[in-house]
Amino acid sequence: MLAALLSCGACRADRGAQQRAADAALMDRMLDETVRDTALTVPRVVTQPSVIVFWLAASDTLHPDDAAAAVDDLNYYTEQISADLAQWGIALLPTNADTLYIGLPNDKRRPVLLSGLEFPFGYVIAEPGGVERILPGIYSAEELLDEVRVYFDLADDTVAAPAPRVITD
Repeated sequence: MLAALLSCGACRADRGAQQRAADAALMDRMLDETVRDTALTVPRVVTQPSVIVFWLAASDTLHPDDAAAAVDDLNYYTEQISADLAQWGIALLPTNADTLYIGLPNDKRRPVLLSGLEFPFGYVIAEPGGVERILPGIYSAEELLDEVRVYFDLADDTVAAPAPRVITD
């Protein structure tokens, strides 16, 4: 009986060590996420044509199920347009900051406040020196691409015309 009690005590000690290791690993992951989140809270400065995806701290007032659905939709539609943006030379930038800045030609910055909008998440389409277009909420990939095309005055068709063939006699 004494051997059984000692072996149970050893098992509990092993489980305690395993639990402490698991807790330490969880803390490391949380710290990594905190560092990443901190980087996202630094206000962005628009220095090139950009689409900024924002998710503000005010979104913590959403019901958890609604917030999860919004994040999933935001990520899904953003991923769908990322290749097109890269092809056009438009940066795709995330932020959790309530403010972003538009770079101006005289080395100054104009602030753009994102707090107080209808939704605490969405998109901002901007370029240095330009007037930003704020799109609060969820937009489908087609709607986003339409907004980007209009803002940057991009051609609607992306099909290149074939080169003319020269016919000689």
